[in-house]
Amino acid sequence: MRIIVAGGTGVIGLSMLPKLVREGHEVFAMTKDSKANKFLKEVGVTPIQADAFDSDAVLVAFQKVQPEVLIHQLTSLGSVNLEDNAKIRIIGTRNLVDASKAVGVKKIIAQSLAFVYEPGSTPATEDVPLDFEAPNPRKINVNGVASLESAVTELPEYVILRYGLLYGPGTWYDKEEMIGQQVLKGEVKATDSITSFLHIEDAAQAAVEALKWPSGPINIVDDEPASGKEWLPVFASVIGAPEPEKEDGSERGERGASNAKAKKEYGWTPIYPTWRTGFKLSSKK
Repeated sequence: MRIIVAGGTGVIGLSMLPKLVREGHEVFAMTKDSKANKFLKEVGVTPIQADAFDSDAVLVAFQKVQPEVLIHQLTSLGSVNLEDNAKIRIIGTRNLVDASKAVGVKKIIAQSLAFVYEPGSTPATEDVPLDFEAPNPRKINVNGVASLESAVTELPEYVILRYGLLYGPGTWYDKEEMIGQQVLKGEVKATDSITSFLHIEDAAQAAVEALKWPSGPINIVDDEPASGKEWLPVFASVIGAPEPEKEDGSERGERGASNAKAKKEYGWTPIYPTWRTGFKLSSKK
C-alpha cells in the first residue's frame, strides 16, 4: 500500500518504518524539517516536509503523496508538557484527518493511550469509558486523547492503538533519559499505582499489523500490569540505581489495561510479554 507516516522520526517511527518497507509498502514520512532525511532515504522511505500544525502544508503533502493509509504517531514529549502533547493530538490530528478526507485516504492507524480510562479496580478493557471526570492535569491528557479518537473515526476505516507506557531505547525509561535519571537519583517512589508497559518494538510491530485489523480502539500493552512496588525495584536494579523508597497509595486511574482482545481476536503477540524480561533485554541493546 501507499502509506504516509506522521511522526515517523520518533522512537516508534524509527523502528516501524523499516518494518513497513520490508512488508513491501511504498512509505512516505511527513517531517517538519530535513534532519532525518538521510536516515529515511537509507531505509527506503521518501521524506515529505510539512508541519502538522500548518493545515495548508499538510494538505499539499497529502496531495503530492495521494496515500491510501495514514499512520499517525505524532507526539510532543521533548518538553514534558501535557498541554503541548494535547495540542498536537487535537490540532495536529484535525489537520491530518482533514487532509486525509480531501484526498480519499481509506484508513488511519493512530497512536492513543491505554492509561486514560476512568478509575477502576481491574485492568481496563476497551469498552471502559475514558476518564472524562478527571481533574487537571490528568484532564488535559484525557481531552487530547478524546479529541484524537473522535477525529479519526471520520475516516472510512480507523484503528486506535491505545499504547501502554512506552519503554526501551530513546524513551523516558532509557537509563540516560528523564525517568531513568530520576530513578538513578532516588527521586521516584514505588507506589501502589498499576502500570501497563509496552516496549517500543511492540508498539511499532502493532502499527504494522494494524494495517489488517478492523476499525475500533485496541489496547496494545504487555501481559503483566504491575504496581510500582513490583516493577520499580526491578527497573532500578537493571539500570544500577539504588533500591527505591516505597510509599502507599496510587494516583487516579492508574489501573493498567488488558491486552486480551488484541491477543485473542487479532492474534497479536508481544515480542516483550513482560517488563520483567523486557527491562533487562532492552538495557543490553
